[in-house]
Amino acid sequence: MTKLTKWAGWLTALSLAAAAGSYAESAYAHSAFAQAGSEKQVRVAFTQALPQLEASHLKATLVEVTYAPGASSAPHSHPCPVIVYVIKGALRAKVKGGPEAIYRAGESFYEAPNGVHEVSANASKTEPVKFVAYFVCDHDTELSVPPPSGNPTGGK
Repeated sequence: MTKLTKWAGWLTALSLAAAAGSYAESAYAHSAFAQAGSEKQVRVAFTQALPQLEASHLKATLVEVTYAPGASSAPHSHPCPVIVYVIKGALRAKVKGGPEAIYRAGESFYEAPNGVHEVSANASKTEPVKFVAYFVCDHDTELSVPPPSGNPTGGK
């Protein structure tokens, strides 16, 4: 078994553990990470079941993004599932078919594969926003691509 295959297996196991929700929080997080008498606090920040993926080809990529005050990205799509965690500031986001929302530091959200990310913007005109996007892919692809139609907002 190659190192890459072993890592893919571990990443799959970690993804499955995260999907276990409250069990992972109570049984795994507290017993595996908390130490007796420790000041450390552990919380499960987000849990999301993933779509069917080809386990033998899994690759996880963690991307850190910072938008300057008032900055945004053009409408785009992600071919793979992505979980976003806001580190600092506030991120305004809308995926086609869903409501627009503002996510603040410590909050997360999920984007299904191939959803059109119509809005991805810093919600503040004075402070930067920093977030990480965790992609889980089972094929080689660019992580962000133009929306599938000629109209970047899918007809809106």
